[in-house]
Amino acid sequence: MPERRSAPAERLARYRAKRDFATTSEPRGDEWPAADPPAGDARFVVQRHRARRLHYDLRLEVDGVLVSWAVPKGPTLDPSARRLAVHVEDHPLEYFDFEGVIPSGEYGGGDVIVWDWGHWQLAPGGDDPAAAVAAGSLHVDLFGEKLRGRFALVRRGHQGDKEQWLLVHKHDDAAEEGWDPEAFPRSVKSGRTNDEVKAAPDLLWRSDAPAAEAAVAVARPDGRPAKLPWARALDDTRWPAPTDAELDALDALESAGSWSVDGTSVALSNLDKVLFPARVDAPAVTKRDLIRYHALVAPTMLPYLVDRPVNLHRSPNGVDRPGFWSKALPANAPDWMHRWRNAEADPGETEWYAVLDRPAALVFMANQAALELHPWTSRVTDVHEPTWAFIDIDPGPANDPEDVLTLARLYRTALDHLGVEGRPKVTGKRGVQIWIPVGPGYGFDDTRGWVETVSRAVGATVPDLVSWRWRKDDRSGRARLDFTQNAINRTLVAPFSARPVPGAPVSVTLEWDELDDPELRPDRWTIATVLDRLAAAGDPLRPLIGLDQRLPALS
Repeated sequence: MPERRSAPAERLARYRAKRDFATTSEPRGDEWPAADPPAGDARFVVQRHRARRLHYDLRLEVDGVLVSWAVPKGPTLDPSARRLAVHVEDHPLEYFDFEGVIPSGEYGGGDVIVWDWGHWQLAPGGDDPAAAVAAGSLHVDLFGEKLRGRFALVRRGHQGDKEQWLLVHKHDDAAEEGWDPEAFPRSVKSGRTNDEVKAAPDLLWRSDAPAAEAAVAVARPDGRPAKLPWARALDDTRWPAPTDAELDALDALESAGSWSVDGTSVALSNLDKVLFPARVDAPAVTKRDLIRYHALVAPTMLPYLVDRPVNLHRSPNGVDRPGFWSKALPANAPDWMHRWRNAEADPGETEWYAVLDRPAALVFMANQAALELHPWTSRVTDVHEPTWAFIDIDPGPANDPEDVLTLARLYRTALDHLGVEGRPKVTGKRGVQIWIPVGPGYGFDDTRGWVETVSRAVGATVPDLVSWRWRKDDRSGRARLDFTQNAINRTLVAPFSARPVPGAPVSVTLEWDELDDPELRPDRWTIATVLDRLAAAGDPLRPLIGLDQRLPALS
């Protein structure tokens, strides 16, 4: 990382001088830590801002602040369009997710939505973004929900005290002639439009709810506007399911070919190869079937994958032949695939990981016969800070399904007693896991220690079912309540990922009362049946994504 030029507080002097923070709800920028930001891709955000005139604010995370440009006509994927971009004052990092109304009379008064967000990287050949900004020529790759591909920002001169820059999109795979930002008016954070934010600035608009129930208060207990974490308020419109025409095109392919899904072309091969043999209650599954499933389940699965490195279990010869674990970004990964470099990797360890953030990425992984997807507990923005605490009930040969459900129900009682939110998930094989969201500030020692304490208490109530031995051969066939999964680069299978056994069973999230269903078994749903389950019951874990939950102290 380049040496930091100046402390963010000094760089934010112009920003603060223009605002009365007793009046505006904009962040002051006091929360920047003394340490450097974590390794990994930097963030970017584009806010649609209706002040005196409509414009879009493009902000790139550089050296502890958001370097910012006002783009009157908005950024575009159209490589023939040349956009004016006015370089304005740096903004604090906390401005990244600001959405609300700046009071009339204040600087920039008007309504603001988070129109797009994601990560960015310097284009190959660059190594110092701050120096590039100072030199007046910045070439970046954006990985957002709306904006993707190579952009160039070039300084053209001054008008008064304002630097005039030019923003253009390069001719690459993400380019799209005639692309208009005004055709995509909704926030990627809340699903709201500027009009909806203006009408109810302290409300979150749930686009998945009926109009009468869509407005949900997001103010904090102290009355200040809530800061929704990165993955909150996700909405299926971010990742659309494939259209009938797209599915027809997949069916029409021979054994290989190129398939376009959600505007991205993916090369496919060996489409009729059987990856999962049939089982008594489920048919055999081909690679084409898995690709179709990944595309259809993308709106539900991607919220658990976006912004996280992913470990893969691949079975290119089918699940009746040995598969293998793969952490590294596949060598043939397309340029549009988001990737993250682990700067802390020791020699011989995996350095580059895939980050799955769009339906086409799931399709590509299905074509790689990546049957299991295991996202990290932490995000690339800080891989040492988990966002989930994991409870993993790993049954032994001596445990029957009822033993597993007994242990899961005991955890239900314990978490209810502690007032902790979590949800169970069947693994698709024999086990049950419980995912507990945690807010910012926890390390893996914290989550591992907390889960161990709860698990020891649960295990003590049914000692005949549980062993604490590490090796399976030493457990006398009993279950292990595995708290050790709460560690960096230790993962559990993603919700709605398939498992590499015949029939293609799927890991599925549950409501707590479903643990009392006499027909429940951990491999109950397959890729052929789980979409019907989702249509009927939804995803019970989804509302907990990004929940800022504090774990109670345990004696």
